[in-house]
Amino acid sequence: MDPEVWSQFIRENWLVIVIALILLFAVVNLVKTMLKWAIVIIIVVGLFIYSGVTMDQIGNAVNKVADGTVSTVKKEAQEVMLKEAQDAKYTSNGDGTFAITTPNIEVKGITGEDKVEVTFRGVSLGKWSITDTTQTFIEEARKH
Repeated sequence: MDPEVWSQFIRENWLVIVIALILLFAVVNLVKTMLKWAIVIIIVVGLFIYSGVTMDQIGNAVNKVADGTVSTVKKEAQEVMLKEAQDAKYTSNGDGTFAITTPNIEVKGITGEDKVEVTFRGVSLGKWSITDTTQTFIEEARKH
């Protein structure tokens, strides 16, 4: 994106930008629910669309942020796994399934399979392939 294009856009649409910023500050300061972030996103997306940014560009940016967020949360979950492995409670069910719980992590799986379902702080992170970290977590939980 060319800085000259943005500069020209700002000069031509400064009033719209000021109104959008005032709305953003009002929403962030007055609304206290999750609805606040939906309104903020709508205002920002509206401003970008008004500026000529295409939906493909917005979609690419959202995908990059989502991928980065998922990888960060996954990395954090793995670190927490290693820290809380000694406090983990291993529960084996009679049908070959197992569950491991800690204050922040819950891992469910079937003995012998290469995937487990991971929940981190109440949010499902989906099915993970068993890596060295998850295998160490499972073995530590079995010991205790």
